[in-house]
Amino acid sequence: MMAETKAVASAAAPAEEGRSKTVVLVAVDDSDHSYRALEWAVRHVAATAGVPGARAVELVVVHAKPSPSPVVTMGGPGVSGDVVRLVEADLRKKADGVVDRARRLCVANSVTSVQGVVEVVDGEPRHVLCNAVEKHHADLLVVGSHGYGAIKRALLGSVSDYCAHHAHCSVMIVKQPKPKN
Repeated sequence: MMAETKAVASAAAPAEEGRSKTVVLVAVDDSDHSYRALEWAVRHVAATAGVPGARAVELVVVHAKPSPSPVVTMGGPGVSGDVVRLVEADLRKKADGVVDRARRLCVANSVTSVQGVVEVVDGEPRHVLCNAVEKHHADLLVVGSHGYGAIKRALLGSVSDYCAHHAHCSVMIVKQPKPKN
């Protein structure tokens, strides 16, 4: 565990001089992959709490909530305002569930609200995350990998790949362990 804690510290090493804390930003959605990434980050934030001489770590958990517009426009131009409101309510309920699960995971690992921030931001995940890195001056962005193959990744795009190339901080991509045969 201590070696992994040192790995987090070294990943965040390029932090600005004079800053009193390291900011670790974690992306969450409703996938198990993102919660594995959050678990990884939370373990390391909890592990550094109380280590003599270690910088304080702030955990920022971000959920990108899609806008109802793209979802609704698939229904055609005659979609009523009621449908938009229903889709928005469903997206908000889903976001509340994601945030609640993330908060419970943090509390279960002794990461209190004093050490962390949870945000829901409307927009495309790749852009929301890169903007959040800038906003919070993150030292490390932690994202889960869905493990898509090359074809699926080309068709759907990869948030982790985009962030690895565009975020202005180190990016940790947490992968699912391979099943043992």
